[in-house]
Amino acid sequence: MLGTFQQSQLRIEIEASASAIHDSLLRPVQLQKWLLGQRFASGMPEELHSGFQFTTWTGPVAIHHQVNVAKPNCLRFLLSGGIDGFHEWYWGEGWVQSRLEGVSMLPLNLGQTLSLLSLRQFLAIQK
Repeated sequence: MLGTFQQSQLRIEIEASASAIHDSLLRPVQLQKWLLGQRFASGMPEELHSGFQFTTWTGPVAIHHQVNVAKPNCLRFLLSGGIDGFHEWYWGEGWVQSRLEGVSMLPLNLGQTLSLLSLRQFLAIQK
């Protein structure tokens, strides 16, 4: 894999319940509404579960995701392709935290920041 090793950990406050955050992260129908700039492969389940694999595209770059952990307050993807690494999400009442590590040519911190802001805006509109 070409690129540089990058790591980023961000935590933001969100005016939303842990349940609403859970649904926004683990339900692909919701995930696709706020995760901007990414196209999803077809055949997504109603809710993500451990072992499920799927691919998204950021422009021409394919990123393969394997759901490693899917719990009521935690989601972890193992990533390959455009990013070789992992992405973890943790959340609770009014907050969400994202940790991303991997080798990529993509600007991971910028994408992670934009994703968290998009999630915050999506959940604010859902209220």
